[in-house]
Amino acid sequence: MNNLESYPPILRHPHHHYQPPNPDPVNNNDPIQDPDPVPVIDLQCLDQDKNKFDEACKDWGLFRLVNHGVPLTLLKQLQDLAKELFSMSFESKQDACTASPVAYFWGTPALTPSGTALTGDINLVEGFNVPLSQLSHFHSQLATLESIRLLLMDYGTHLSRIASTLFEAMVKKLDLNMKPSNSYLSKNTGMVRIYRYPHCCDTNVGWGMEAHTDSSVLSILNQDDEVSGLQVLKDDQWLTVKPISNTLIVNLGDMMQAISNDIYKSVSHRVKVDNHKERISICYFVFPDEDVVIESSKYKPFTYNEFRAQVQQDVKVLGYKVGLARFQLN
Repeated sequence: MNNLESYPPILRHPHHHYQPPNPDPVNNNDPIQDPDPVPVIDLQCLDQDKNKFDEACKDWGLFRLVNHGVPLTLLKQLQDLAKELFSMSFESKQDACTASPVAYFWGTPALTPSGTALTGDINLVEGFNVPLSQLSHFHSQLATLESIRLLLMDYGTHLSRIASTLFEAMVKKLDLNMKPSNSYLSKNTGMVRIYRYPHCCDTNVGWGMEAHTDSSVLSILNQDDEVSGLQVLKDDQWLTVKPISNTLIVNLGDMMQAISNDIYKSVSHRVKVDNHKERISICYFVFPDEDVVIESSKYKPFTYNEFRAQVQQDVKVLGYKVGLARFQLN
């Protein structure tokens, strides 16, 4: 099969379809190319390096995680199977997710009921959204998808462990007085999104993902080992997050910023497409329980359910996410 046929039709000739989004208010010059400026955090040494960890959360909202305990073989198997899955025809990927908890989407980083972009702005991305809590009840007739399902059940256990360890360390460092009965980091909300970004000879036609913050508490990324693309905003400059084998990239989301009373940062990031190679990334997201009230000195009390509904409404009406600014106290 021609590789082009594996893409959704709207992504096969992106320069014919893409409508540039509103200009990014931040300087869009090429990112600074420093030798891996991203802070490195060792999961096995959080107690000893708690000040370094705290600074990364405050100043960056993102860090590279080492000694995370996820087997390298599992990370590589997931990447290899994801490439195999994406290489299938567009129609077969659509059909495989009919009446399934796993959803196939394209053209947008935010999953919508139709699986396509809510506005005319098309991001150069396709992906699968996988709710981890439903994997044990889901079986696919598609062998590759079934193989990924089995791997993700193992992977989700590892990522839940990592997220809990990091969150507990943040709560301890911030000395937050949190109600023990509330689940601010709910294992049941864990989801994985598997993304593919096409290569494009003219990288000016659009972004794999436009600049945005995540709505999660934490997001944990298994990057492509060979193809870069993730860029993070630091001090009003864009920095490329280099792909380094056997490391994970952790970024804080809007929920963590609110929980921390704005002490920690929900980092703005984006994805640039590569001139020559497509890129695969696998990202884990985790949220509070939908009905847990986030109480903060900076924001009106809100639940994640209310936050998500507001984001969806803003994207529908305005074409972009407003996020935490909607809930700020006057």
